[in-house]
Amino acid sequence: MDLVKIEKKWQEIWEQNEVFKVKEILNKIKRYILPMFPYPSGKAHVGHVRNYTICDVIARFERSQGHNVLHAMGWDAFGLPAENAAMQNNTHPNSWVNSNVDVMKRQLKAIGLSYDWSREIITCSPQYYVHEQRFFLEMLKKGLVYQKESLVNWDPVDQTVLANEQVINGKGWRSGAIIEYRNLKQWFIKITNYADALLKGLDSLQSWPESVKTMQKKWIGQSKGINIDFQLKGIEASIKVFSTKPETLFGASFIALSYNHTLVQQYVHTTPEIQEFIDKCSNVGTSNVNIDKMSKLAVLTNLKVIHPLNSSIELPVILSNFVLMDYGTGALFGCPAHDERDHEIAKLLKLNIKQVITSTERNIDVLKEAYVGDGIMINSFHLNGLTTAEARQKVINELQHKNIGQQVTNYKLKDWGISRQRFWGCPIPIIHCKSCGAVPVPYEDLPVILPEHGVEFTGKGNPLDNHPSWKYVKCPKCHLDAVRETDTFDTFFESSWYFARFCNSTSDDMVDAKAAKYWLPVDQYIGGIEHAVMHLLYARFITRVMYDLKYIDIQEPFTSLITQGMVLHRTYQDQSNNWLYPNEVEVDSNGKLRCKADSQYVTVGKLEKMSKSKKNVVDLELVLKLYGADVARMFVLSDTPPEKDLEWSTEGIEGCYKFVQKLYNFALKLKNINLTDNKIDKVLLNKTHKTIKNVTQDIISCRLNKAIARLRELYNLIFKMSELTVQIKESFLILIRLFNPFIPHLSEEIWSLLSDGEKMLVELPWPKYEEKYIHEEEHITIAIQINGKLRSLYNCLIDTPEHNVQSAILKLEQVKKHIGDKEVRKCIFIPNKLINIIV
Repeated sequence: MDLVKIEKKWQEIWEQNEVFKVKEILNKIKRYILPMFPYPSGKAHVGHVRNYTICDVIARFERSQGHNVLHAMGWDAFGLPAENAAMQNNTHPNSWVNSNVDVMKRQLKAIGLSYDWSREIITCSPQYYVHEQRFFLEMLKKGLVYQKESLVNWDPVDQTVLANEQVINGKGWRSGAIIEYRNLKQWFIKITNYADALLKGLDSLQSWPESVKTMQKKWIGQSKGINIDFQLKGIEASIKVFSTKPETLFGASFIALSYNHTLVQQYVHTTPEIQEFIDKCSNVGTSNVNIDKMSKLAVLTNLKVIHPLNSSIELPVILSNFVLMDYGTGALFGCPAHDERDHEIAKLLKLNIKQVITSTERNIDVLKEAYVGDGIMINSFHLNGLTTAEARQKVINELQHKNIGQQVTNYKLKDWGISRQRFWGCPIPIIHCKSCGAVPVPYEDLPVILPEHGVEFTGKGNPLDNHPSWKYVKCPKCHLDAVRETDTFDTFFESSWYFARFCNSTSDDMVDAKAAKYWLPVDQYIGGIEHAVMHLLYARFITRVMYDLKYIDIQEPFTSLITQGMVLHRTYQDQSNNWLYPNEVEVDSNGKLRCKADSQYVTVGKLEKMSKSKKNVVDLELVLKLYGADVARMFVLSDTPPEKDLEWSTEGIEGCYKFVQKLYNFALKLKNINLTDNKIDKVLLNKTHKTIKNVTQDIISCRLNKAIARLRELYNLIFKMSELTVQIKESFLILIRLFNPFIPHLSEEIWSLLSDGEKMLVELPWPKYEEKYIHEEEHITIAIQINGKLRSLYNCLIDTPEHNVQSAILKLEQVKKHIGDKEVRKCIFIPNKLINIIV
């Protein structure tokens, strides 16, 4: 059996017959199944195989349900790696990207993915990004885009600005470099205008993982509270402070300002200590790091404020690095007894810690740690005895009555900074004129295309700034000399709307309204959870903008979301601590791992995400050559639920290879012998129809590993049958039809060998089960262990709950005898397999 030859044969047949090409059929139910499209980095890897195979199984299954399925692929082709490659190879990024696309497209086709390739898009094509430039100008007209000087995240390695979401623990998401902070003029999109809508919209996403929704909620960071005016002592000015817990006002012991608050420049006496603090904050920034993980810094100033509810109380004003100028008002009051960060600052500066809430459930010592729960108010004058909720409302009413408090809702979400100081991105369609300012490029002059010649990649800054001619143009308004905007869009802009372009990738409009009305939203979207607060949030935002600008009639882009786990592999190092590729390691006769080159023992590391730097990567080309696509597809789906990480193992993929060989050999056996037509085997009939039912539900619920396990169980039953009958062939053909979404090439080949029909499997409807054949309950035998030793067996219905099994077996004489008068400490239960009683 030559699996590679079989796969090539069926791929050519599918392509010749255009079986995956679709168009809008209004009277047919649509299903839009989409994986997150890849960056064309050079080669597909086994992680791609997993992601795209999960998606492909769902697409093929939906097609077999009679649905009209859109399943497309494209390339997220802008980005810094292309610039780096251009610099290293002395070539244009476009050449590098197109070469990589050719390689990856060939690889994805070799995996047997059921894409409609006629809809292919590549984001670095002017035919794609011209629409993005027009859309940007439409947003500019609507007031959703602005330019301002801003403290930005500067990646010193990538030499560009990063959005807040692209800074992970103070480091660049791609380079890993420690972020610097600079003031630069940047373009922003007002995602904050949609903060509330994006937050509320999460409630409608019932088929999204809760973890992703929680991450977005935290990132949007809604806080409902009140702005309180604190009068500065001896100065005709006040500090506006945002608080979500105004009931703790009488526990306040300081006011904290951000180091770059306007009042700092106006009124704070700059002592050497304060200047050192400001310099330190300026260098590391505070706007994008995880405040909870920061070391808290603070310094006292010369300022004091008057307590808004008791003028006899004065509070010192401090500067602290955990107060953000771009969140709330850039100022807060500190109540150390009831806030962990405030407690840390009070200890640092030796400030008063005054308890104003007491717990009704436990004793607390606020000098040791902050109490952050609810309770009853104490030490708070007229608030004493009230619950925290009652006190909160009373304080709000009092502050509003005095006109020194206003209820507000704040968000941690910041406007999306989309300017990038790099060449290989979509040009921002703006011209800067000394007389007219920032002028939009006229629509008739779009697209603004990147230059093909005269580009120098030095690794320092943006090549567009230094191009001899590209940026020099005339102003569209006054026709005097002007310059183009040399920043390009954040590449997340391209990936925020590509799913809408797939509806009609050749339309003259950004989105074909008729096609989008039929296809959108995406029914099933699949990709990594690492995109939760970048791509997925931006895509939701841009969808809402497109809705408001009448491009589309949906407000959420993705109905259902699956976040697949990573593919992991162990790392290997030789005696000199050099990393080794898996194929540079072999197992000796004692089962020990040695380096092939020098026969020395290797150090086996932990399971990690595959990375080129640690060489724990698997060559996809080699996998496809040795085992074929169907085996690779089956392996990445077999052992682990899609949302969990998968360990790549040679043993696992070889096990799948042996199985598909057995499957094919059994088909040849059925082909070459005469079958008997004897009586119906009820066990096989029951198992066959039950498998149809369960596998159908498993695919719908994306339990693909369970589906494959059930299919292998059915095969094992068929294989063990003593006599080959017509019924066995019928059950085997049903098995092959059920296997089709998982191993499409081999299943087509076996179907063509054994069936009498002219249609391909890909054209056939999904098998249907008959309930009358599966009404009988299926029994299983559970092993009973006592302290880990097998003592008995118990027969019960499949999926019997733990408490039922435990209750029943503790009454068995055999079990009672072994337990005797010992105490049962606990029971370890593995459903449908065993129960271990620990005594």
